[in-house]
Amino acid sequence: MRILVIEDDRPLSEEIARALRAENFAVDLAFEGEDGRHLGATESYDAVVLDLGLPNIDGLTVLQSWRADGHGSPVLILTARDAWAEKVAGFKAGADDYLIKPFRVQELILRLRALVRRANGYASNRVSCGALVFDVQLGHFEMDGLPLRLTAFEWRVLSALMLRKGTVMDRRELLDRVYEYDADVDSNSLEVIVGRLRRKIGADMIRTIRGRGYQLTSD
Repeated sequence: MRILVIEDDRPLSEEIARALRAENFAVDLAFEGEDGRHLGATESYDAVVLDLGLPNIDGLTVLQSWRADGHGSPVLILTARDAWAEKVAGFKAGADDYLIKPFRVQELILRLRALVRRANGYASNRVSCGALVFDVQLGHFEMDGLPLRLTAFEWRVLSALMLRKGTVMDRRELLDRVYEYDADVDSNSLEVIVGRLRRKIGADMIRTIRGRGYQLTSD
């Protein structure tokens, strides 16, 4: 999973990024409205954390711009503005959730996981594919009832495939879920990660669809 955090308070942004990366998320940061608007419009994210009081362009304008252009990534507004009218304006602009500062970072993570789960059409926190189970709210994988140990990159690839099980995900789409904006990506890195996952969950569960991408299946 890949998250965009747009927040002009740099220490707070870094704190959020550290906490998210510790939970295996890929994280991109933007500290101004225009930079954040550009990243949200040109990159692929599972969810966005958006402050309202941003330099250059305020967060509400950024959100309205994305929604007008058809960008549907779930957006959690993070702000010190707690007036009811502010919340109404945020939701009318297309926000999916609203968290008031100060806040606990763990609550932010739980809310983001819930947004990603709902955006992918799952009502339950536990998503199954054969003997593989993903608890989206906790971020844990199990195989045959036992915890599955994964690296951060393996977790990102498997969570993306799991939330879209049965659907073919192309290579570019998967890479977008694994690496941060400025990452130096090896040309065969995805194939290496998929190979390691196959050894952990079974080679038949991740199919290579030639010329298209990968598909997670319980068949």
